[in-house]
Amino acid sequence: MDTPQVDVVVVGAGLAGLAAARRLVEAGASVAVVEARERVGGRTHTLVHEGATIDVGGQWIGPGQPRMLALARELGVATFPTPLGGKQVLDLAGTLSSYAGTIPKVGIAHLLQLQLALTLIERIRKGVPPEAPWDAPGAAALDGQTLLGWVRRHLPSSVVRQLLTPTVRTVFGADPGELSMLHFAHYVASAGGFMPLVDTEGGFQELRLVDGAQAFSEGLADRVGRERVHLGRPVRGVSQDDDGVTVHTDDGDLRGGHAIVAMPLGLLDRLRWAPALPPLRDQLHQRCPMGATVKVFCAYARPFWRDAGLSGEAVCTEGPISVVFDNTAPGGPPMLLAFVTGTPARDWASRPQAARLQAVLDLLARYFGPEAATPVWTHEQDWVTDPWAGGCPITLFPPGTLSVFGPVLREPVGRVHWAGTETATRCTGFMEGAVTSGERAADEVIAARR
Repeated sequence: MDTPQVDVVVVGAGLAGLAAARRLVEAGASVAVVEARERVGGRTHTLVHEGATIDVGGQWIGPGQPRMLALARELGVATFPTPLGGKQVLDLAGTLSSYAGTIPKVGIAHLLQLQLALTLIERIRKGVPPEAPWDAPGAAALDGQTLLGWVRRHLPSSVVRQLLTPTVRTVFGADPGELSMLHFAHYVASAGGFMPLVDTEGGFQELRLVDGAQAFSEGLADRVGRERVHLGRPVRGVSQDDDGVTVHTDDGDLRGGHAIVAMPLGLLDRLRWAPALPPLRDQLHQRCPMGATVKVFCAYARPFWRDAGLSGEAVCTEGPISVVFDNTAPGGPPMLLAFVTGTPARDWASRPQAARLQAVLDLLARYFGPEAATPVWTHEQDWVTDPWAGGCPITLFPPGTLSVFGPVLREPVGRVHWAGTETATRCTGFMEGAVTSGERAADEVIAARR
């Protein structure tokens, strides 16, 4: 049987892969997109409950993400603001308090330390070029320490250090001790500062999608042409020669003049590469695990937390929950969303299901009252157990990785090009970064074909 031939084979039908394919199709190239899952969307996945959408993967966009806002307008993906109003709950090492705004009430001395931390982070991130963090002054020194080590040296306040943990766990799916300081600084630099990462109003969590975040991938797949998107075809290997690239799948091979690979870095080590990848590229794949995130949704008969003057948002410094949000969607039931992230999420699946849910409900009841213990519907999404993601929300760069192996992150290997939100120079780790990375990879291929 002849191997199907196209100009470009795109591996992965998430936002990055579909954005690349769409750009290539518009440039007149023939394209085949192969995807292991039976759906498009990658780390975005939308379910429907009682007529309302629920994003069990990525779900927010906001100011500072112009490509996603433009794509929402183009595809007709309507947005709505994340619910605000009311006080937030802080569980600081078992002590509960409530506060309004972004900054918890933890005493003037701790607030001064927190402001110092933000000032120091801002100073460091300004020296880190988003397109090449390995070129930052002192990059090797930053990369040789963890975020936790840096915090311990610069911030004596144990309260401030405790407040940092749930924030880092939620944004990265990892604990401060797992992250390189250079990786952290690059992530902040690519977002334009630390506050956009954590703010709701005016930040990256400001808007949600009426039809869910997966609607972006569905719309892009329509633009690419559904006949070009091949679902349920896991890729097992990639071979290339002077004339092109062969992508080996469970359902036969595909041949292209070039290939764009848009998979999480940590999964690329599972593929067979012929010829073998260059050593730096190969070892990059070996060193980049995924973060760990579990999302637990709890729907209720009424929004009792609002009646108590609470926003539905909570921060917990010790876990297993890191943060809670009001996840109510237009036309849907009142809902709370609890994030289990970082260390508690890594072995979450090893606990009995009933015990997992009870641990979450116990904390929700402590934060919002006894009604939180009796939801009418629940759903748990554990991304650590997803074989085609390996975790969520992003790839991690442990100490010593980004400064040494970062220069090959976007560098093509022969006719193989790389996409994915972790390769983005702006809004790395977000949907914005995924789309722009795919478009960048497509532009590389278009230029190479000329």
